[in-house]
Amino acid sequence: MIRSLMTAASGMKAQQMQVDTIANNIANANTTAFKKNNLAFRSLLYQTYKEPGAPTGAGQMNPSGLQVGTGTEAAGSSKIFQQGELEANSGELSMAIQGEGFFRVKLPNGEYRYTRDGSFRRDGNGMIVTGAGYQLDGAPSIGQDYIAIEISEDGGVFGMKGAGDLPQQLGQISLWRFSNAAGLKAQGSNMFTETISSGTAQSAKAGEKGAGIIRHRYLERSNVQIVDELVGLILAQRNYEVNSRAIKASDEMLQQTNQMVR
Repeated sequence: MIRSLMTAASGMKAQQMQVDTIANNIANANTTAFKKNNLAFRSLLYQTYKEPGAPTGAGQMNPSGLQVGTGTEAAGSSKIFQQGELEANSGELSMAIQGEGFFRVKLPNGEYRYTRDGSFRRDGNGMIVTGAGYQLDGAPSIGQDYIAIEISEDGGVFGMKGAGDLPQQLGQISLWRFSNAAGLKAQGSNMFTETISSGTAQSAKAGEKGAGIIRHRYLERSNVQIVDELVGLILAQRNYEVNSRAIKASDEMLQQTNQMVR
């Protein structure tokens, strides 16, 4: 009965982590290009009382054995990089990736981060930067004399200085892909860093080598489905309640045993 207390407690801890994950998904339902997080669970060690196939007599064996589990735990979490809906945006340098790929931004310390948040803008030096001021890697500088900017589906950046001028190509924006995007490490602010599990970032022109295309003046919405999260929240709450009842039942059984020796 003591074991049942610990087993049920492990279930409650697991469901609490599930609720924490769901709460974070719901909190970021309106975060640009946010990717929902999923938890995976695994069973803990089993205590074996009888081995499957153990002999029970002459020429006979135990067909299934006897094992009792000791609970569950969170085995890991993974980002679901399912495409979010694209929403029109009036930002001059707003971009959304339709398909696979990431933008790469450079931090002041020289490190690189990867993001699908295309809420870019021009800074005072004409550089394309994020809302936090991090520079979009490989993007061209756009002078203040360019009054109109267009970005093609393959990442070409074009500028026009006057209403009747022909567009001039200023540079090219590349996308970056990973062999296992789920292995990226989330760093907050919609940014990720590569890991051994994700593999090394590979540069690709938008629309080529499996990379998606760039949609200018669009932003990608979060891929969180509120209805799915609410259903998951209800299931986690009910599972938590059932585990708490198992603890209560074990406690009552222990109480009965204590009363027997009085």
